[in-house]
Amino acid sequence: MKTNGGRRRIRALGGSRLPRLWRRMAQKKYLQSKLTQFLREDKIQLWKPPYTDENKEVGLALKDLAKKYSDKLECCENEVEKIMEEIRCKAVERGTGNEHYKTTGIATIEVFLPARLKKDRKNLLETHLHITGRELRSKIAETFGFQENYIKIVINKKQLQLGETLTEQGVAHNVKAMVLELRQSEEDARRHFQVEEGKQNEARLEERRIQRTRRGLEILAERAEMVVDPEATPYLDIANQTGRSIRIPPSERKALMLAMGYHEKGRAFLKRKEYGIALPCLLDADKYFCECCRELLDTVDNYAVLQLDIVWCYFRLGQLECLDDAEKKLKLAQECFKKCYGENHQRLVHIKGNCGKEKVLFLRLYLLQGIRNYHSGNGEEAYEYLNKACQLFKELYIDPSKVHNLMQLGFSAQEARLGLRACDGNVDHAAVHITNRREELDQIKKEEREKKRRRLENINHLKGMGYSTRAAKQALHQASGNLEEAQKILLRNPQMWWLNDSAPESNSRQQSPSRENIDQLVYMGFDAVAAKAALRVFRGNVQLAAQTLVHNGGRLPPDLQLSAEDSSSTPSTSPSDSAGTSSASTDEDMETEAVNEILEDIPEHEEDYLDSTLEDEEIIIAEYLSYVENIKSAAKKN
Repeated sequence: MKTNGGRRRIRALGGSRLPRLWRRMAQKKYLQSKLTQFLREDKIQLWKPPYTDENKEVGLALKDLAKKYSDKLECCENEVEKIMEEIRCKAVERGTGNEHYKTTGIATIEVFLPARLKKDRKNLLETHLHITGRELRSKIAETFGFQENYIKIVINKKQLQLGETLTEQGVAHNVKAMVLELRQSEEDARRHFQVEEGKQNEARLEERRIQRTRRGLEILAERAEMVVDPEATPYLDIANQTGRSIRIPPSERKALMLAMGYHEKGRAFLKRKEYGIALPCLLDADKYFCECCRELLDTVDNYAVLQLDIVWCYFRLGQLECLDDAEKKLKLAQECFKKCYGENHQRLVHIKGNCGKEKVLFLRLYLLQGIRNYHSGNGEEAYEYLNKACQLFKELYIDPSKVHNLMQLGFSAQEARLGLRACDGNVDHAAVHITNRREELDQIKKEEREKKRRRLENINHLKGMGYSTRAAKQALHQASGNLEEAQKILLRNPQMWWLNDSAPESNSRQQSPSRENIDQLVYMGFDAVAAKAALRVFRGNVQLAAQTLVHNGGRLPPDLQLSAEDSSSTPSTSPSDSAGTSSASTDEDMETEAVNEILEDIPEHEEDYLDSTLEDEEIIIAEYLSYVENIKSAAKKN
């Protein structure tokens, strides 16, 4: 996808170690998953005797079981016992909650708090399901010490809708709810002591920012087919992998544009590491993608890239366990890449000549698959995927000096990285590749400018015949740009003349047709009454009135006869003529601000989504490989 009028595109897609807290969390999650596997295999139910007594307290048998499993895992017995006690307590709580829900109708929600809180991130909250989303948000804020307007709640991979009840949104007993702070950076932690009013103001600003994002994307998507001057008016367009515009069925187009627009906005937040704000944008993108047909999603890689970004965002928030279908999303991404790129990337190579740049996506895919398997207690599978990610990293690593050499030739760092990966690290070949790509894009821009110029000429031609700009654009759209066919459409549908550019109030203000114009139509052979009615409908435009009367056998169509009768009783003046001027100007300024805010986050380079320094990936690959290496070492000793 791209924006024109300042042309930008939206895709149709080592260092320090991880903090110690991350390591502890990852290792604990692995042990929990592994112990849960053992319990299932041994058919042990910890919430029953001898592991839980009649008072629901821990039984002595749990210690013996912990010793058995710690020997099996070559782990600290106390650590294993502690985790098993957590598993037991959760099972007891769930059983108690189920009984309580059956008798009282009060559901239990598992609330996952932001990572900055460090302790007690997973908590249980009881609530009725007939309350609204706003009431649940208020309850969570009060219970866990948040400002109500400072948080968003994600349940079932969707933002909680404040005006609907929990039942209407599919919220059920034992569901998981993730709390997102509108800002969750270290800076916010340091500023936590500031006055509550300041925090609320910042939260309101963020909420308005998100609302502007939504409005800006809607405006740009609506403009796509109706823009008159493409050089002056920004709008969204959809491009294929070579950068050329492609036509999408109108029923799919707006949903696809909104999906891709939200995705780009979410990616902009991801780059700034604002994961709490990125996730709602990514989930909105997923919602709009789901409105598109399956065939369309199978032909673009954007949907696959989005799945990776959603899982990555959950992972970076430290809330991967909230994403119950992480495995499904990663599998969906892999299948989508296969359909888009072909087996062994042969379709991609045919289109673009190489597949080096897209390998970055597979590195992220293998890394996330490795992490998910590790968190699920599957050490061997985790090692396999992490090793594949490691091998790809070595292949994709770029010598900084080569990037510097290309920048000395006048290329950007981004162009240098993408060019080097496309050319297997060869500087000379990369320079040629980047130059050729620039020339190809320049040619595409020239062709599309010419296409837009012809469209503008056709619009002006139809306007010269008396049609409004809006009617001309709609007719040309229906006629796929064919001027002759557009004229036929307008003649067959004279009511399209009412698609006016001005406000509805002013559209209906019509003066009585002049005697001269009536006589002109009568001289052509039309009935005086029909001529007067036609001129009233078409605001005195003799040419349109004559064309319509000829096309309809000397009469107005029934729907236009009604319009003529309505217009004859419409007053020619209105006391509110000037009242809306100020508010209209304000609305226009707000729309311009919303659009500009979107454009700031749309990357100029069409392959921005493939550009990565891989610094974060390098750290995480090394960290998780160390985890699975420790597991393998322990297994060998055992």
